[in-house]
Amino acid sequence: MAITETTNQVATGPMAAGTRGATKIYGDGDTQVVALNEVDCSFAAGQFTAIMGPSGSGKSTLMHCLAGLDRLSSGDAYIGSTALSQLSEKDLTILRRTKIGFVFQAFNLVPTLTALENITLPADLGKGSIDQAYLDQVIKAVGLEHRLGHRPSELSGGQQQRVAVARALSSRPDVIFADEPTGNLDSQTGGEILDFMRRAVTDFGQTIVMVTHDPVAASYTDRALFLNDGRIVNEMHEPDTDSILAAVRAAAQS
Repeated sequence: MAITETTNQVATGPMAAGTRGATKIYGDGDTQVVALNEVDCSFAAGQFTAIMGPSGSGKSTLMHCLAGLDRLSSGDAYIGSTALSQLSEKDLTILRRTKIGFVFQAFNLVPTLTALENITLPADLGKGSIDQAYLDQVIKAVGLEHRLGHRPSELSGGQQQRVAVARALSSRPDVIFADEPTGNLDSQTGGEILDFMRRAVTDFGQTIVMVTHDPVAASYTDRALFLNDGRIVNEMHEPDTDSILAAVRAAAQS
């Protein structure tokens, strides 16, 4: 079943990911929390999108359900035209491994592996082939040529996140989901990571969906969606820091 999008939260071009009627409910009775409330959205291939909103707005829940890390209570999430609700746990694991890349705030590197081994881990787990020329291009772009034999404990936080971004890119996934990727970095290092993510979209045609609370981080994107109380309340194209700050304040008051 393919998704068709009719709301205002429509991405232009072929769709890399999206939701239709996405609802996520935690608990029941007096403790029930509606984290997502019938959200329709789509994310175009080759676009960098930020998902923003106040704490508890549903932005991380939306990303986790889009990425197949959590199941919706109703509605559906899609990677391309594949409805995640139709997949078994085994098939969902395969889809995450082959179609999706992840970048997390905590880096999530394997401490016993070298930088290079961490970068190629998705292909190694999936027993897939590696495009060496493309991999070399990614490694050069993130400036890791001379650190490939080092383990995470021997790398700075910024270098570890570069490894994580390179790992996400290495298998050329259909979409990369990034959850506060600069949250543990200083502003200069965070800016370098965001600049590379921006170039990954522009130069490599990568699709990135990033959850962030940071207006500066969101200003690197093509599009920003704003959530509040589990609903999308605003959308902005070609955002800048000032317009994002205004939208964040409006979302918090809506």
